Amino acid sequence: MNTYNLANEVQLRNYNQIAIDVDAEYGIVWVNLTPMPRPCFNPAVVQELRSLQIMLEVNSGRLPYKGEMVQINYLVLDSEMPGIFSMGGDLDLFRRCIINKNKKGLLVYAKSCIDTIHGFITGCRQPITTIALVRGDALGGGFEVALSCQVLIAERQVEMGFPEVLFNLFPGMGGYHLLSQRIPPKQVDKFMLSGAKYPADRLHEMGVIDRLVEKEKGREDVYNYITESARYRNGYTAMKNVREKVHPVTHEALMDVCSYWVDISMNISERDLKLMERLIRAQDRVMQAWHADAAETNQEFYKENIA
Repeated sequence: MNTYNLANEVQLRNYNQIAIDVDAEYGIVWVNLTPMPRPCFNPAVVQELRSLQIMLEVNSGRLPYKGEMVQINYLVLDSEMPGIFSMGGDLDLFRRCIINKNKKGLLVYAKSCIDTIHGFITGCRQPITTIALVRGDALGGGFEVALSCQVLIAERQVEMGFPEVLFNLFPGMGGYHLLSQRIPPKQVDKFMLSGAKYPADRLHEMGVIDRLVEKEKGREDVYNYITESARYRNGYTAMKNVREKVHPVTHEALMDVCSYWVDISMNISERDLKLMERLIRAQDRVMQAWHADAAETNQEFYKENIA
């Protein structure tokens, strides 16, 4: 189905947790994370990302833009929050589900995450290259989502890691599968059991990051990559398909581990829940500081340009 749909274009403009920008010349859809109230993958963020993926799937890789259907060749996932790509899964939802023994609710959320991650892995089941542009820290589920994209571009100042072991869990939304695609299993074990944040230059040396660039050069490098790869797009797409056949990360395999993660989550201790609560408060402080900085910037702009 490739006919123009005004309702779909209105929907793209009315997302609340992500912001969409189409570059028709290059065939790019920029997907900018704008999560509230915390910089994490809350259910609304996940739902909006999945909605966009489905729109691309049913429209054969096209999106409505300015009255016509535009072919999308690249989906770039970015974040509008300075210094943060994503702090991961919705810890507040995790905590409430665990306290209330709401295993079904946690599984519903987890499945929606797996559906979305698998959409990035497969390029929305279209010849679309998915690119994670990481210009701020990516932790836990945020790191998993970045790894689920076919190309990972990061700026040098960022850090990434899996802190889940600190509250007696493990990355359950595909982290093990996805990291194992890039580094040997023994390194994956060490990586995840450390709970540490790794600097981008170290991750690039390990082979986790595909392209490492200087601060504020990330968007420029996305266009560099697209320009470089466009000449050989048929070959690049073919190699992606071959890789998926040789080293598949199936939805079934992701859900199998994810279901186990839900079971394990129900058994963590009161101490672990308190640590989770402290991390939630830390996320709130980050958002409060960001809002304060944004308000100050807006006031300065008003004084200089409007008052």
